[in-house]
Amino acid sequence: MDYSNLRRQAASMKKGLFDQGLLDEQFRQVEDLQDEASPNFVEEVVAVFFKDSCRLISNLEQALEKYPRDFNRWDAYMQQLKGSCSSIGASRMKNECMLFRDNCGKGNVEGCMGCLQKLKREHAILRQKLESYFQLLRQAGPAGAATRPVM
Repeated sequence: MDYSNLRRQAASMKKGLFDQGLLDEQFRQVEDLQDEASPNFVEEVVAVFFKDSCRLISNLEQALEKYPRDFNRWDAYMQQLKGSCSSIGASRMKNECMLFRDNCGKGNVEGCMGCLQKLKREHAILRQKLESYFQLLRQAGPAGAATRPVM
């Protein structure tokens, strides 16, 4: 198997995530925290993000139904989600969170609902693309694997 080709594909895929605005510089900073002692750190952080973000989106949907027009409550949930998005560099999701919060400030229920639908789409897109990216990285193996001499 050509591991160097797989690594090039992974690098190209990651570049695409940045070019499409799905990720920002914060993702690179999370990557910088990964080392030999925790080789799967980024993938683990992203997995926790998706677990938490699914819970927060579900909580928000319940609040929208249970507490109609309670913009302060909605905004508090979205602030949590925005923080999570910011922490891993989920740029397009973070932008939708900010738009949702702007709509809360304006008392715009329809705007909030529209932003939530866009946010859920961005969430699904990012999840699918990052799952593919991490799968490719696992196939490519460690960066030094292709150059290690066989004894």
